[in-house]
Amino acid sequence: MADRLKRPLGARMVHLCVDMQRIFSSRGIWPTPWMERVLPTVVRIAERHPERTVFTRFITPRDADDLPGTWQLYYRKWHQATRAELPADLLDLMPELAKFVPPATVLDKSFYSAFAGTGLDAWLRERQVDGLVVTGSETDVCVLSTVLSAVDLGWRVIVVADALASASDEGHDNLLDLYNRRYAEQVETVDSEALLDLW
Repeated sequence: MADRLKRPLGARMVHLCVDMQRIFSSRGIWPTPWMERVLPTVVRIAERHPERTVFTRFITPRDADDLPGTWQLYYRKWHQATRAELPADLLDLMPELAKFVPPATVLDKSFYSAFAGTGLDAWLRERQVDGLVVTGSETDVCVLSTVLSAVDLGWRVIVVADALASASDEGHDNLLDLYNRRYAEQVETVDSEALLDLW
């Protein structure tokens, strides 16, 4: 996958790390089996340019009725994930990543995409960012939503294949295949070694 980069990395690339939080670790209520496996790789990327790293946190509502529509159904099913019931520390970043804040930035979000209602697009444009290096959790939920939002907004997107946590090998592999087949002009995929050699 290293040959998927179409041009050199820009000087103002940002590492966008999606939802690497305790709630998705093996101790969380939504465990993502790959979290601990990819965490050292995400750490290596974050430590390369912590000042150009943005960590998102998926912040659940206090109560199911705090969000609209089908989110209410979702959080009635997952009531233990609402902040009324959830231990607050489960929303924290994984400790290995929290140490980079500051200079890294933390952006809280209520929905799957890092761009939904967060001001992230404007934040990036104010800083004249020239592309996004995407890592995080989960490959086929919040990462997927964030990548497609970034594509819609015209951002250069580089997905680091071995720095994504997923609950499903099949879902992870299918998404990487989709990026390479259907979004080849808008989404680049790369492995972490190739990325770090260039960045």
